[in-house]
Amino acid sequence: MDAPLWTETHAPTLAELPQDGVREYLTRASEEPINLALYGPRGAGKTAAVRALAREAHDSENDLVEINVADFFGMTKKEISEDPRFGHFITPKRRRGTSKAGLINHVLKESASYPPVSGEYKTILLDNAEAIREDFQQALRRVMERHHEAAQFVITTRQPSALIAPIVSRCFPVPVRAPTTAEIVAVLEGIAKDEGVEYDREGLEYVASYAEGDLRKAILGAQTTAEATDEITMEAAYESLGEVGVDDRVEDMLVAAENGRFTDARKLLDELLIDEGYDGGEVLADALSVSRSRYDGDELVAIHRRAGEIDMDLTEGTSDRIHLGQLLAELGAD
Repeated sequence: MDAPLWTETHAPTLAELPQDGVREYLTRASEEPINLALYGPRGAGKTAAVRALAREAHDSENDLVEINVADFFGMTKKEISEDPRFGHFITPKRRRGTSKAGLINHVLKESASYPPVSGEYKTILLDNAEAIREDFQQALRRVMERHHEAAQFVITTRQPSALIAPIVSRCFPVPVRAPTTAEIVAVLEGIAKDEGVEYDREGLEYVASYAEGDLRKAILGAQTTAEATDEITMEAAYESLGEVGVDDRVEDMLVAAENGRFTDARKLLDELLIDEGYDGGEVLADALSVSRSRYDGDELVAIHRRAGEIDMDLTEGTSDRIHLGQLLAELGAD
């Protein structure tokens, strides 16, 4: 999609969050800051809810510090140092003389210690927190203790059991269930009206069903349909979404990995997972489909065996990017 993503241009306010309980908890947290742990399945709207909280609580968007843990902890020292979000915390001397673990700890401390742009505190979002190693969680616990007066920490995760007890005890738990079909349809209807796109109820319901409880996937599916046909009807959604596939880009990704161009391969993976909102399982399934036309014999068996292990990891809620990235790295090594 070349146009701005609807997930960004139609980001909800607190009042527009579809789940009553989440809306109530976060409204209270915007009035009286408290550390939160939002947990629930992919696409339930956890990150969007935290961004809505921050917009309600702060006058400046700079008082929301977002760290996607799955992305952040998968970076190299060079990538962390050159990232505009974190690079200003890291001097050349610190980069040369500090381990990757030390840089990560330093960024966490600096993110929390910087004063807010406006108001009395800032909000630090640690997204996809199931990817935080236990030693880094211990470091985070100390940062939370030291800076609790000036920073509100919000953790989102699909796997709350991956968080250590000292972190859990410092956060108020907020369960975020997958939205119902009716809730997704209501969100899509509001977006379609704002965009001036013709739609019918059956079309919105088809898109909601296609998304299987993933609100982000539903919104992007509606945008794909509208951009292809200028409407969101049953026929238009069926034709547009039935044709959505990633085989060509997945093949480009695998070729890049095979040729040792891991940066290019991971960039394509990020486009699929982050920019276009595909589920890790979808990308893995397409990777296997492409593999069957590229490999045979022991090589194909090895890929299927590794894919089975990755599928188990994805089911348990760990980072899609990290595990699929490992598959790409192994292809390059072979």
